[in-house]
Amino acid sequence: MSANKKNIVYKKLSRDKAIATYLSKRDFVDHGSHTDLVDGVLLVDTGFLKEQKVYCRLNCIFHYGSEDIEMIGQAFKRDLYVSTIQVYPPTGEQAKPLTKAQERLMKKIGDKALPFCFEFPNHLPCSVCLQPAANDPEKFCSVDFEVLAFCVNSLEDKIRKRSSVRLTIRKIQYAPDRSGPQPTANISKHFLMSNQPLHLTATLNKEVYYHGDPITVSVEVTNNSNKDVKGVRVSVVQSTNVVLYSNDTYAEEIAVEESNDHVASGSKLSKSYVILPSLTNNRSKHGIALDGRIKQEDSNLASSTILKEGADREVQGMLVSYVVKVSLSIPGVLGDLTASDVAVEIPFLLMHPNPEATK
Repeated sequence: MSANKKNIVYKKLSRDKAIATYLSKRDFVDHGSHTDLVDGVLLVDTGFLKEQKVYCRLNCIFHYGSEDIEMIGQAFKRDLYVSTIQVYPPTGEQAKPLTKAQERLMKKIGDKALPFCFEFPNHLPCSVCLQPAANDPEKFCSVDFEVLAFCVNSLEDKIRKRSSVRLTIRKIQYAPDRSGPQPTANISKHFLMSNQPLHLTATLNKEVYYHGDPITVSVEVTNNSNKDVKGVRVSVVQSTNVVLYSNDTYAEEIAVEESNDHVASGSKLSKSYVILPSLTNNRSKHGIALDGRIKQEDSNLASSTILKEGADREVQGMLVSYVVKVSLSIPGVLGDLTASDVAVEIPFLLMHPNPEATK
């Protein structure tokens, strides 16, 4: 494998060495209107195959539970999308001009390489997984993509592991190129025996954040009530809705900043707080959604799900969203025993930057 990213080739060989799969990349970008083509080549040992045919398949799979226990019916697996093409012998139906990636691969591998190409339909989700608990790895949940090449006499035959190649790929999405108004939320809270309310306004400095970006939260409190505010708490909450199979919802605090800022009755507070959501402080939490991983590569918090118009929620497998929550701690008559919170939530997007846009 070359150190130059442009020259990297991903190769995987079947155990019986009858098929080799080659890809020039493993991350395929959903641009909104379309997704990158999955374009690669196969190298086939035609002498070994005899009468068998070689097929290539693009799979989008939803997993719930460990693959090790699927055999006894305790796990759930569903194909969200399957597309299969015959690569050898060539049928002529798939004859298309070679892509630039395929031309580069064939220059390296030789003219005997057989091209294959898949188009993602526009409704499929991006790669995502839930972080399982360290003491309960079976509770694994993911949306994965794979390219599967195999040789059989007919498509009805069972696919043998020795004569097949699986390459995991990722479907990813970059942050949209938009800059809307600053997200804001406010609330007015009336208390018993108080003539005037307490006002809380929270504002983010932007709507779209990149992974690793600190989030600046501007908080304004106008306390016209007869209560005192004893503290301000700012947190980021990741919500993951497993819409397929279980309909579980996981809401996890992934970053917290607490202060003892005091806002007495009749006074005001105007202050900015900085908070940084990251996977580093959440590696032991079960239920945290991560971007899809390839083998043991390090990952990051899952990117926000952007649902396309007309998309079926269930086919997405998992929906991930983020909010900043700002809450004020207000002691009651009996102190902390009767304390109440005044809180607002502000949705935002957490995503990867588009490399072309950053250039």
